[in-house]
Parts: sequence; C-alpha cells; structure tokens
Amino acid sequence: MIAAYRGATLLDGTGAPARPATTILVDGERIRLVAPDADVPAALLELAETVVDLDGRHVIPGLIDSHQHIATPPDRPTAEATLARDLYGGVTATRDMADDLRQVSDIARASLVGEIPAPDIHYAALMAGPGFFDDPRTWQVSQGATPGQVPWMQAVDAGTDLPLAVAMARGTFATAIKVYADLTGETVAAITAEAHRQNIAVWAHAAVFPATPAQVVTAGVDSVSHAHLLAYQTTADELTAYRSKPRLDADRVLAGDPAILELLAEMRRRGTVLDATAGLWARIAAEAGEPEAKERATANDAISAALTRQAIDAGVTVSAGTDRDPDLTDPWPPLYDELDYLVGRCGMTPAEALRAASYAGALSIGALADMGTVEPGKLANFAVLDADPAQDLAALRTVTAVVKRGRHHARADYRHPEPAADPAAAPADPQPENGTPRA
Repeated sequence: MIAAYRGATLLDGTGAPARPATTILVDGERIRLVAPDADVPAALLELAETVVDLDGRHVIPGLIDSHQHIATPPDRPTAEATLARDLYGGVTATRDMADDLRQVSDIARASLVGEIPAPDIHYAALMAGPGFFDDPRTWQVSQGATPGQVPWMQAVDAGTDLPLAVAMARGTFATAIKVYADLTGETVAAITAEAHRQNIAVWAHAAVFPATPAQVVTAGVDSVSHAHLLAYQTTADELTAYRSKPRLDADRVLAGDPAILELLAEMRRRGTVLDATAGLWARIAAEAGEPEAKERATANDAISAALTRQAIDAGVTVSAGTDRDPDLTDPWPPLYDELDYLVGRCGMTPAEALRAASYAGALSIGALADMGTVEPGKLANFAVLDADPAQDLAALRTVTAVVKRGRHHARADYRHPEPAADPAAAPADPQPENGTPRA
C-alpha cells in the first residue's frame, strides 16, 4: 500500500532545519520519497491509495527508548499495555536491556507482525559473573530453570566456552549481549571480541565491577549504560564486585575530573554510545522513603546530570533511555520525562533531545540504516504533532498520529487503561540492590 503524507513541516532527525510543505511517500513498511510538495511527480501521487493532508503539522522521526525493561518479572498484560501507551505517544522502537526473553521475544514477534500495537523491540541476552546470580531479579526472569544457566541469562567464568555461550545468546534472537556485573576487564574484552566475531553487538554497564569504565570502553563495547557509573573511573580504590562499590568523591566528579574527560574523549573516538538514563536517580530520589536513601539518590542524581552534560560537551553520542518499570499511571511515555531532564538538567536544546531519542537511539540499537531519521529507504516510523517540539517539548503531548512500519495509528484511537482498583494487589518488584538500577 502506498500512502502520501502531504503538507508536513518535517524535522527529519538528521540535524537539518525543519522543512515546511513536505511530502512523505510511504510504500509498504518503508519511505519511498521525501520531497517538497511541489516537486512530487503527479504519477507518483496517483499511485497513492491514501493521501493525508497534514496541513502544516510537525513531523518528527519515531522516538526510541534506549533502555527499557518489560518482563522483570513477566507480566504480559502490563507489558502490552505499557508498550501500546508508548507507541501511541510516538515511541516506535525500544531497547529491552535483559528480561525474561521467553516473554519478550514473543511480544517482539507480535509487535513486528502487527498483532499488537507496540514499538519494535530490540532486546539483549545478559552475561555476568557467577556471583551476580543470587540477585532476585535473575530468578524472576528464569522461572522454571536455573538462573545463570539459561541462554538469555548466563553466568560466565574462566571455564566458560565463550563461542558456545555467545551462540546460545544469539539463539534467543537477541540484538545484543548485555554485560552486567562481576566480570574483569579481560573477560569483558573476550566476550566483546567473540560477540563481534559472531556479528552480535555488546551493550554494557558503564562499570562492570571489577572492570572499570575505561576497561569496558576499551574492550570495544558498542554502548554503555548509566552515566553515573562513569564516575567510578575517578576512584583510587580498586573496584572489586558489583555489591562492593567504593565511595565516590562527588566534588571531584562535578568539577570535571581529568580521568573522566580522557574517558569521554576515548568514547567519542570509538563511537561508543552513552545510554545515559540521566534522570534515573532524580526519580529514585523522589520515590525514596528513608532520608538516607533519598540523600544517596540525590547525590547520584547530581553526578548523573553532570556526567551526562560533560559527555554532551565532549561530543559523545548520548541516547535517551528511561530504565523505568512498566507504569501505567501516566498516559504518556516516560521517555518524555527523560527528554525534559536532558533539556532542563543536562543542557540540551529541545531539538538535540529529540535527536537523542531518534538518531542516537537508532545508533544505540545498531539500526541507523532502518530508523532514527525520516529519509527514503528507511522504515516509515514517524509521529505527527500539532505543535513544534523543537521549540518546546510539551508539543510531544499534541501528537495526533503515529506511523510505525507504514501502519497509521491515530492518537484518538488510544484508550488508556483505568487504574487498578487495588494497587497494593499488583506484583511487587524487588528493590534495586544497594540503590542500583534494575537489570
């Protein structure tokens, strides 16, 4: 089916200025042509079965949440409802950063073929040291099997057959391997080399304990998550294990430590994407009940904001990820809050924040050939807004339609689920260990 979207004011995600009076010609799942309205050949327009007059409305690339969890623990109805909410808010792709992949892979399939309204899901299989697998989240996502001994969640030590382990991870149809915790720099490098040999990406925590941020980056991983973890490059204490993090000197980090600046320069040189999850600790601080927990989260929030800002200034590609539990209290995607944080606390302009959630998000997935910008040949993933988000991100809440893989989703068709009558009856999610974000 060919559809023509006429009269768009297009912010295409490439960094170019907005283009008024533009036509986007969609052929099946992909964009066939992007051109000024007056330059589109009449013969092409005659092929269109549907012509949509956007009347000057603003079009942006489909948004990408580069850090999400939809199945820890598995809850299919909540996951589907969360993803539908995201899609109708303009999110057309997401990175699931390790969950129960038996559930995630089926949801990803259903989204891909259009059985459910949801973003495309690109997910990771996790690898960590054996000591990590008493974490309660690991048994939540391995029920019926042994944590650390399943293809989507593997314990790695000196005796691991890495070619086999990587092949097993690939067998889950994962886009990447997520390197999480309790691994040395040498092991992170070995996993990364074998993964790349088998043509699968590696997404890692910015510090893997005992692997330092510099060791993670020089191992050649494709992206690192959680800006605040970069701060562990500044500590004089040895990193030993995930649960034994040394105390940080916040003032040293906030001032722009030379070790951090050197690390950021190396990330830029290598093209390592920073999935900053910048606003994560602000949310944890807001939700903290005990004064000590709130104080720790507030300190980590200051570090997260500062390091994200330093990364932006250093020219590192920063993507927008939320790392937020599925939560249906808000009818809008939590990605909006992350973009507001990137602008309000990290110095991005609204246009730069949008690019962090489109172009940079596509880089974080390794899918820039298919998404991240509105250009011919790419998937037809874009959102239509009544107002200009490059001037004010509040315009995201004026979305009228979302096109994903060429399918048109009218915002007017979205029905936000009613809140649960008894929130206390919902399944409890364990508290992050030591205030650390979920897997």
